[in-house]
Amino acid sequence: MPIRTNRGRAAVYRRLWGFPMRSPGHLVGTIVVVAALLVAAGVLVPKLVGDDRTTPPVPGASGSTSEQAATSAEPTLDRETLPTRLSEPLVTPTPADPAPEALDVATRWVTAWASVPDADTDDAAETWLEGLRPYTTPEFLPQLRTVEPANVEATKVVGEPKARESYPRSVKVEVATDGPTLLVTVIDTDDGWKVTAYTEAESG
Repeated sequence: MPIRTNRGRAAVYRRLWGFPMRSPGHLVGTIVVVAALLVAAGVLVPKLVGDDRTTPPVPGASGSTSEQAATSAEPTLDRETLPTRLSEPLVTPTPADPAPEALDVATRWVTAWASVPDADTDDAAETWLEGLRPYTTPEFLPQLRTVEPANVEATKVVGEPKARESYPRSVKVEVATDGPTLLVTVIDTDDGWKVTAYTEAESG
């Protein structure tokens, strides 16, 4: 027979809530039943609902199997397999007869080098550099600004120029003066043969 009054429903609720507290046996039985219901729900609910979710890839992870396979397939360099020296020797310039223009430029350059203006003039250094400019590469000319013309111990060229080393595009020329003997390096540029370096030859 259904319960139609609120008082009747309250009495039923009191009986249900009070049942576990009537005795220790009722309490243990209630706990066992509740635990069994929770376990059954934990087993049945996932099966009924289903789990179609897939684990998303983690950014920055090692990647998929195909990516790992591609990575492992990349070749690696082994220090032991690298060559320790060049398999072919470097090509060295072939000696050649000195170009007459190179010898002429070397002689003209040393002549200008030995032509030191009067040291009493204010622009003696600039005048000296201007005399060297037509025969000097643009890269070497600034280095000549460090030379003090007053320290040049020569006044003229003596003798003929001699090629010490000669290649198709560079010649090292020995030019003697009434002071030191110079070794002048002349190279073939787009603007003709130009002096790119010089040193004093060792005496003796």
